[in-house]
Amino acid sequence: MPPLDGPPGTEARASVTIGAVAELLEVLLARGQDATTPAISPSQLRALLLVEQSEGINLRTLGAMLGSRPPSVTRLCDRMEAMGLLTRSRSRTSGREVELYPTRQGRALLDEYRAIRLRELSAVLDRMEPAAIEALVVGLTGVRQAAEDLAAGARAAAAGAPVAAHGAADRARAVRGAGIGPSRTTRLSDTA
Repeated sequence: MPPLDGPPGTEARASVTIGAVAELLEVLLARGQDATTPAISPSQLRALLLVEQSEGINLRTLGAMLGSRPPSVTRLCDRMEAMGLLTRSRSRTSGREVELYPTRQGRALLDEYRAIRLRELSAVLDRMEPAAIEALVVGLTGVRQAAEDLAAGARAAAAGAPVAAHGAADRARAVRGAGIGPSRTTRLSDTA
């Protein structure tokens, strides 16, 4: 694990910690990815997850969310369609756009992947104290919301819509700075 930079509670320290945990989880979760039938690449898994989350997503938006160029996304979708994991169809609103949908086989593969992932993560959580698990859930809920905000921004940018410059944390800081709402963050240990 890389050294932790910055004092406890800082964004730099949190970023380093999350990055280190993400690396460990990538290795752990790759077991689930490799165990699915058919086995799929990390890029294919990310794309299939995004297609499932945003059914009818177009190639341009998928590319923006993956951070990939259009030719790469097209080839990726070609391979996934050949594997029977997704289908492409012409958009009903724009004849030039293609919409992506997961197939039954694609959904079954994601279900299988999630079952394996759940088993792997449960083995880790079984080794943790209940209070640590609760703190993890609270923290990860905040990380998930921030990541969803970023993903929504990527979708809006791909669609040409204006994107808000600040996330939920910035809005919360602004509200606290204006004297509205709680003046400090409540930690799990403060509620016990």
